[in-house]
This record gives sequence, C-alpha cells and structure tokens, in this order.
Amino acid sequence: MQAVILSAGQGRRLLPLTADRPKCLIDLHGKTLLQWQLDALLAAGVGPITVVTGYASEAVESVIARHYAGKAVRVQYNPFFQVADNLGSCWIARAAFDGELLLLNGDTVFEPVVVQRLLAAPAAPIRLVTDRKDAYDADDMKVITDGSRLLRIGKHLPVDAVDAESIGMLRFSSRGAQRFQDAVEAALREPDGLRWWYLSVIDRLADEGLVETCPIQGLRWGEVDFPRDLDAARAVVAGT
Repeated sequence: MQAVILSAGQGRRLLPLTADRPKCLIDLHGKTLLQWQLDALLAAGVGPITVVTGYASEAVESVIARHYAGKAVRVQYNPFFQVADNLGSCWIARAAFDGELLLLNGDTVFEPVVVQRLLAAPAAPIRLVTDRKDAYDADDMKVITDGSRLLRIGKHLPVDAVDAESIGMLRFSSRGAQRFQDAVEAALREPDGLRWWYLSVIDRLADEGLVETCPIQGLRWGEVDFPRDLDAARAVVAGT
C-alpha cells in the first residue's frame, strides 16, 4: 500500500507563519504537520510514501532527510505548483498510482486510528474518508451520499443537501488508481484543467459509481488553513 501526500502549496492564508516554509512544516507539539502524517502512515505499514513538494521544497527535503533516512519516504518536486492547483501535483506523482495507494492532502492532521479505519474498510475502487458535523461553511469540501456511495463532492453544494465533508484522505484499489490517473490526464487537457482540484475529478468518477465513503465520526482530525485552526490541530495530535 503506497501513499501520496500533496504538500506543494505555500499556505498563504497562514502568513506570516508560511513566509519561509510550506504549511506542512508548521510545528504542532514539537513535530511538523508532515511528520505527524508520515509517522501515522508508517506505523500502519504504509509505504513507500511520495511527498509532492513545491514551495520551499528544500525545507521539506531537509526534514525528510533528517528524520526518515533509510525509510520508504521520497520527495517528488512539482515545478508547476505556482500555476496549477493540486490536480497538477497528482499528475506529477502519476507513477505512484500503480496499484493500491492512499492519497492525502498535506494540510490534514489526524489521529492514527483514522488510517487504520480506512485500511480496514471493505474494498472499493475509490474510498473517500468523510466526517459529519452540525453545520458546514463555504470552505468545507462537502459531500452528498446515497448510503455509503458518493454522489457529489464540492465546496458549493447546497448546504441543505449535504451529508458530510471530506477530510482530504482517499484509498484507491488498483482499478480505481488507474481510472483516477486516466481521469486526471483527461482533465488536464481541458482549457481550465490547471485550475482544478483533484476532488473535481473524484466528483466526475462518482458518476460512474466508483466512489464509496469511509465515515469516521467520533475520531479526531483537523484541516490547517488559517491561524485559528492551529489550536484545534494541536489538540488532535496531543497525546498521540
């Protein structure tokens, strides 16, 4: 089981904390966000792991060289990170989409049992980790489901129809990974493809009945986008 972590962005909404480092290197209780992710994946037996970098890639490479020498963690640099959204990072890492793998956003922090829950879930071409909450805002990656099947995913879905939100973690079977890779290639051929999120491709694949969900209600996780998110993120990793 391989993994790809998308960590190419700077995280401008976290400035000035990200003036000289990407947000995946934000400190959370003595370890970077990226280290918390890598440690949880490696502890679950996941590997090799590809970290897709862009902004301040040298800083990320230094952390990996210092803490993960000899382990199955490598860096894949995305030279287009300033002109493409994270769909471009998925294309850069396309060689890793060969067989089963996990795909993670580089700004999601989670307790290790989240990975274990996903790995233990029944097989599906694509399985998207979701969580429920009482209310959703404009920045949430909202989802609409039919039982466990994903019907729609996007930030602009009507709130009254939303069932949960994506936490930015997916599992692919070999078939799902190949279908995703083909769909990414097709999307990037479209005139506005460079501005797409990879979850826009997942939304399209949901129409083919390929995407199931993995609910994790009650487990701890957090997305780090704004300075106000940091306290909640530190609470997620505290004690893990």
